[in-house]
Amino acid sequence: MSANVIWQAKAYAELTLDELYELLRLRSEVFVIEQNCVYLDPDGKDRHPEAVHLLGRAGDGRLAAYLRILPAGLSYPQVSFGRVLTAPSHRGQGLGGPMLEAALIEIQRRWPGADIQIGAQSHLQAYYGRYGFEPSSEPYVEDGIPHIDLLRRGTGSAA
Repeated sequence: MSANVIWQAKAYAELTLDELYELLRLRSEVFVIEQNCVYLDPDGKDRHPEAVHLLGRAGDGRLAAYLRILPAGLSYPQVSFGRVLTAPSHRGQGLGGPMLEAALIEIQRRWPGADIQIGAQSHLQAYYGRYGFEPSSEPYVEDGIPHIDLLRRGTGSAA
């Protein structure tokens, strides 16, 4: 059962200092501490004028889920999203699907018909496959975790 979460898409310049701190802290908690990956999470892409931060707020106002959408040419030749997470306190509440759907709607709104390329943890390949993503690379290891690139063709591309 999905929790009652409100989704907001914001550019970097629209984030308050508290929102920026909260999302960077949660990303560090999940990706650096929990997954034991030592890397610089604030990679400069957060500040890109076309980067979009999708914030999922629970009824109590806490950040329950998050992902970052990047324009074509920043991480991949296509539009992409990443830094996908659910806060530990909100896992098991069915937020993944609604978050992904909100991201796909936002991408379509900003870049109609765009292809979407992502680098996903390999065990999530079938999950993303339900949303039209297909493998576009061989499996590889990033930060000690198996990954694979996945591509979702937009309506504006030749198949």
